[in-house]
Amino acid sequence: MTDRAKVAVVTGASAGIGKEAARALLQQGWRVIGVGRDPARCATAEAELAALPGADFAMIRADMALLAETARAAREIAAIAPQIDALLNNAGGVMAERIITAEGHEATFASNHLAPFLLTQILLPNLVAAAAQSQPGAVRVAAVSSTGHEHCDGIAWDDLSFAEGFVGGAAYCHAKLANILFIRELAKRLEGTGVVAHAMHPGVVASNFATHCDGPMRAYMESIADRALTPAQAADTLVWLASGAEPGQSSGGYFHLRQAVPCSAAAQDDAAAARLWEVSAAIVAGY
Repeated sequence: MTDRAKVAVVTGASAGIGKEAARALLQQGWRVIGVGRDPARCATAEAELAALPGADFAMIRADMALLAETARAAREIAAIAPQIDALLNNAGGVMAERIITAEGHEATFASNHLAPFLLTQILLPNLVAAAAQSQPGAVRVAAVSSTGHEHCDGIAWDDLSFAEGFVGGAAYCHAKLANILFIRELAKRLEGTGVVAHAMHPGVVASNFATHCDGPMRAYMESIADRALTPAQAADTLVWLASGAEPGQSSGGYFHLRQAVPCSAAAQDDAAAARLWEVSAAIVAGY
């Protein structure tokens, strides 16, 4: 065991849930490395969080819709943090239109699933290294999913880029299902390493999340705005998954408001989880 400060990597740390999760962990004495896309928001968040008393915070900029950017950021993180105690895959979003990235991937699937998959792959040695010096279950990977996953019946194996009939909300729900399936398979593959993995639903959050979504989804988000949590309230479960005692006693769970909650039947499909891992590994190979 070691007296070093625990290290967390938080994606989407320039605003919303990610920023508040980073703040809370810094206030617990963690060293935090944030990842963000927008230069202005990154600069503002870095100045604000680094100014907290005793804070050890750094921000790395990367567009996580691009695998090359994600891989570059991951290797920068790996170089400055040989041991990582928590990887919080929070970044994501929803698109109003079908956008194909310069690398040929649909942007919703790329930023919400492929990027955290690749980031986790590259940082796994650092997580395992921390686990080797920690109590079993003390090192965590967490994914921010959504109850939106319940509206997707399964992975679109033959059309991951949504070439046919793109609907922004449906593509988002598809990616959120992928998040849970990824965590389900990751938890299995991490057995015996001391690293555990969980997914969570943050709730309806008053943030800039819906800025880029289509009209129907924006209308839906506005219709439930009266139930919205603040980013800090929504971040509470994510911080708990990183630092609380109870999440270290299991792996592969799905949580909301610090409680284990059911996920859909499609999200419990072990064969789909294993297949998604193999498909995703093939897509990110070379990065």
